[in-house]
Amino acid sequence: MAKLGKKAKETKEAAAQQIPENEATPAEQAAAVQQLAAPLPSKLELTSPQKAAAVIVSLGADKASQLYKYMEPEDVEQLTVEVAKLGFLDSNQTEDVLNEFLQMCMTNKAVTEGGLEYAKTVLEKAFGTQAAENLLSKVTKSLKNREFAFMNKADVKALFSALQYERAQTIALVLSYVDPDKAAGVVAQLDEKKQIQVVENIAKMESASPLAVQIVEAEMSKKFSSIVTNANVKVGGIDYVADVMNNLDRSSEKNIFDGLSVHNQDLAEEIRKRMFVFEDIITMDDRSVQRFVRDCDPRDLVLALKAANSEVANKLFANMSTRMAQSIQDDLEITSNVRMKDVEEAQQRIVDIIRDLEEKNEIIILKGGKDDIIA
Repeated sequence: MAKLGKKAKETKEAAAQQIPENEATPAEQAAAVQQLAAPLPSKLELTSPQKAAAVIVSLGADKASQLYKYMEPEDVEQLTVEVAKLGFLDSNQTEDVLNEFLQMCMTNKAVTEGGLEYAKTVLEKAFGTQAAENLLSKVTKSLKNREFAFMNKADVKALFSALQYERAQTIALVLSYVDPDKAAGVVAQLDEKKQIQVVENIAKMESASPLAVQIVEAEMSKKFSSIVTNANVKVGGIDYVADVMNNLDRSSEKNIFDGLSVHNQDLAEEIRKRMFVFEDIITMDDRSVQRFVRDCDPRDLVLALKAANSEVANKLFANMSTRMAQSIQDDLEITSNVRMKDVEEAQQRIVDIIRDLEEKNEIIILKGGKDDIIA
């Protein structure tokens, strides 16, 4: 069993005083331990599972056993192994881990009681904007993965069978909790009218309230395992629907955009912008790159490359004439003090050219592994 140093013991006692039972329930503390165990970057030398084990050791057997009741059996098994391997705990590391644990407990409580917006306000006051965003990101991912993980185990056929006769709003909510490729598989099988409705609902969705999820749970209880949530979890949105669209076949994509453009041109255009960004140039075949480069303003290429990564730059230079590449590289060396706004606008103009050429079938944009190129 791991041992605690003197300072770590003092930290443990302080932590126990700061987390009275009426401040964070065992369920919230269990959630915090599971979030600590998630494989996320940390400045600590301890691994994420070791951090979770450190909390269990610090809380003691009685409190740890209460937390175990709210964890999955595989999580308990993993924690038990980590506790057994933990060894001697450095007091500074223990103190840092317990402080992080306290923050996660506070975050879970704020989210549970008031939803994400309320939690964000509380956490920003307590820890500052950046720390609040980091904490909320960790919690929302944990909530989404934990509450709806069973849906990702279902295949596309099962999902479509369960959802095909549901309202567009219900389908949109459910699909917001599955992987984009599976969501695309379901959308592709819907009738054309419902395809448009579902995509529009996903794009406009920002969060799922507990009441909305409870309604879905009642409607879907015979088709899926229970859907339960205690907080507003960010789902859907334009970025997500862009991922879905990237996984659709060309026919379904065209139908959706044609229909969506009739009554919501701005939304259709915004989704298109998210589907292909400047950095995606590296996924294009050489002939397509050579084709769109011919239509680009050299000045736009210079501006765009000021903030481009090496992969994009190498891709572009490799598909230019030697003379053109040298000219742009020379201009890059003497171009300085460029506004980021000008760079982004230049990149967007290049992306617009690429999208326009694809519409005319003059170039190819690879989409989610759905396209095969025949030389």
